[in-house]
Amino acid sequence: MITLLARIFIREDDKPEKVRLAYGILCGIVGILLNVLLFTGKFIAGTISKSIAITADAFNNLSDAGSSIVTLLGFKLGAAKPDPEHPFGHGRMEYVSGLVVAAVILIMAVELIQDSIRKILHPEATECSALIIVILLISIAVKLYMTFYNRRVAKKINSAAMRATAMDSLSDSITTSVVLITTLIAEFTSVNIDGYCGVAVGLFILYGGINAAKETLNPLLGQPPEEEFVKEIEHLVLEEKMIIGIHDLVVHDYGPGRLMVSLHAEVPAEMNILVIHDMIDNVEMKLKRELNCEAVIHMDPVITGSKELTEIKETVTGILKDIDEVITMHDFRMVQGPTHTNLIFDVVIPFGYRSSDEAVLKELEHQVKEKLGEQYHIVVNVDKNYVK
Repeated sequence: MITLLARIFIREDDKPEKVRLAYGILCGIVGILLNVLLFTGKFIAGTISKSIAITADAFNNLSDAGSSIVTLLGFKLGAAKPDPEHPFGHGRMEYVSGLVVAAVILIMAVELIQDSIRKILHPEATECSALIIVILLISIAVKLYMTFYNRRVAKKINSAAMRATAMDSLSDSITTSVVLITTLIAEFTSVNIDGYCGVAVGLFILYGGINAAKETLNPLLGQPPEEEFVKEIEHLVLEEKMIIGIHDLVVHDYGPGRLMVSLHAEVPAEMNILVIHDMIDNVEMKLKRELNCEAVIHMDPVITGSKELTEIKETVTGILKDIDEVITMHDFRMVQGPTHTNLIFDVVIPFGYRSSDEAVLKELEHQVKEKLGEQYHIVVNVDKNYVK
């Protein structure tokens, strides 16, 4: 159905941001309609059967309809153009909407668990009929279909909100399956586990809500970019032969399709600065064209013609590898004086490393003096890696 509606209402050859918004609105509207229908059917079934599990599952679908409205609004608000108060656009509104969806899921889970505990303490007989079974089976099928199309669209437009909705739909299908099994057990064995089933369903929904919250909260707090995206950046930049290496890569995510990338590119210090500047401009434009991101590249001149500098740099690199291969360095310079020589560089120590920064630098300084001599002093800036 989504594929057919997409062919009718969405122009795939339109601008990417318009296609993305169209898919978000389409999936939101379809989600609202399907969840309202499921709520109606399950509420009728729950009323007839006097089952707390079915009734709670019905209101879970009603909350999903509300979540679809929030997701739809998130896409609409997120597509708004940049303005003086929000120069980077409003793309993060989609993450906010996904977080609201996750919050609704968590609230419904807690309420369902509370109602189910009351049902355990004060059990009531439940009833079963062919109509109730058919309604539950249809609900499972519809929710599995919603999981399928939400996942597919989420992958197509790279949407955290849609991924959260897909996770919620999968949780609902499993929830309704458990409710169906409980209803059948009560019908054929006279064993009433309706309340216990409600608790199990509530816990499962709670787990799904926590995962959905993480999915949307991480981009808001700031998370490292995907490893594949980092590799694409490195590949495109290092295609330029004049660039020796890159470091200090930072990706700022202001919402889907609104990425800002900054990095330092090492270039030979002996080359003409105007030639290098022109080359850097071309690389920035290539990143924008290929990866749809705004890129700012800082030029780091590196001396490549000094044999002594190269040998000392290799020695320091070897020392860092001996300490731990996860520790790297960049921006290596050497300043010689009459009494001592300063080795100036940045050391990249991972977040959460087992030793403190101070301990690493103390060990590094000790080994430098041991292998190169007492006249060598290190002037080090501790850096962090903002990619995986």
